Amino acid sequence: MTMAMSWSEWADHDAVALADRVRKGDVSPAELAAQAKAAIDKVNGPLDAVVEVFDDAVADPVGNGTNTGGTFAGVPYLMKDLGPTLKGRLQEFGSLLMQGHRPAEDSFLTGKIRQAGLNIMGRTTTPEFGVCSSAENSLYVTRNPWDTAYTTYGSSAGTGAIVAAGVLPMSHATDGGGSIRIPAGANGNIGLKVSRGVFSLAPGLSDLSGLVSIQGCHSRTVRDTAAFVDQCRGGAPGEFMPFWSPAEPYSELIKKDPGRLRIALSHEWGDYRATPHFVAELERVGRFLEGLGHHVEWALPKVDFQTAFAAQTTCYISNFAQVIAGQIARLGHERPPADLLEPINIKIWEAGLDTTYGERSKMQAVFNTTSRAFGNFFEDWDIILTPVTALPTPKVGTTEYLTVSDNPSVYDWFGNLWKNFAYTPLANLCGMPGISLPLAAQENGLPLGIQAQARQANDGLLLQLAAQIERAIGGKWNAGLRPGVHVTGA
Repeated sequence: MTMAMSWSEWADHDAVALADRVRKGDVSPAELAAQAKAAIDKVNGPLDAVVEVFDDAVADPVGNGTNTGGTFAGVPYLMKDLGPTLKGRLQEFGSLLMQGHRPAEDSFLTGKIRQAGLNIMGRTTTPEFGVCSSAENSLYVTRNPWDTAYTTYGSSAGTGAIVAAGVLPMSHATDGGGSIRIPAGANGNIGLKVSRGVFSLAPGLSDLSGLVSIQGCHSRTVRDTAAFVDQCRGGAPGEFMPFWSPAEPYSELIKKDPGRLRIALSHEWGDYRATPHFVAELERVGRFLEGLGHHVEWALPKVDFQTAFAAQTTCYISNFAQVIAGQIARLGHERPPADLLEPINIKIWEAGLDTTYGERSKMQAVFNTTSRAFGNFFEDWDIILTPVTALPTPKVGTTEYLTVSDNPSVYDWFGNLWKNFAYTPLANLCGMPGISLPLAAQENGLPLGIQAQARQANDGLLLQLAAQIERAIGGKWNAGLRPGVHVTGA
């Protein structure tokens, strides 16, 4: 098969650049889709990151509902196998329980993505219901393209691998506690979790009922992420809260450097600490930012971290229990079938199904005090910088973070998660933005994302800082390195 461009040329284009090529008449959306499918065929064997390719969407992007006159002009895009629905397409949540499930309607965000010009041509892997830290179960085992002995993390597992491997410049991701930022960090991608009130969860959920869930993408350039947010943001009719827009589109804002920022470094969140190597990498990035003219020093919000993580655990258990309960009821089961649902998810259902209003009220009170504490912190600081994770990325087969774990206590299982994933979930609890930038490396050779967080609705400042960094490093994220499994490889 003759490709529209060489693999090196393909990997050098971000989504904005590919769209420009379409508008110039150099390449068609169908040719882009065909090359993306060939890229999947080239690398998915060792990665196991793509669940399905929609052959009809490859052959006919316009017939797939893609607005090829939109900003992205038919650039291929993959959807994580949970979140926004596609009418009549399979959506199986990484679960044996959900095999064969076909939603009856498109989500509101699906329409925004198509209108933006992205051609949704398939699905990427996720752990069962997006609950745990990597996609490893009887359906698939998604591997890190930098070293396939290691996990991608999750729950945006397939997206993390496929963007890093050069298959697509951008792909869908979701984040309920770090699931955009954590796999972005371990795979060397850019991963922005936006503030509340940006991407709609309609019609099935709202920012009130979803509470911690955020939509988004992985990309390899700041301008792709900025353009995605610009084009796909906005509320559907009947939202429970106002949706907001910035004074200036992010695609324009990122062309200007931010002013001198007050940047706090931190890695000691309650009882949780990063490894010495991660701390050294954080300090190195801090010095780099000082070189860009910013004020950098160690500082920490006055947050009761342990109470906050306990409230977050209550939220996850009670929310996921209701999701599981709804699905098993739809399928006619009285309880989760042990042969179709993973052990930790069954324990979540058992622990959370009868959560009382009083327990949720206490949880929400902690959400409030935690959010106020971060709000007060951001009166004095513009950005807080942390590693994305506290511990090295584990190898495939490490079950302690998986929902196939045999841990008898779901609370102990969550407590163990926080030892590694302490730095991301409170942004979801508070509704504030966070971005993972591929600025560091782990001792095992995998990328290490450095996370920047800011006050609510300061998403644009995070993108401005990211764009300033990108210009300063000449666009060479990950020190200009590419993973071992990549479309440009043999």
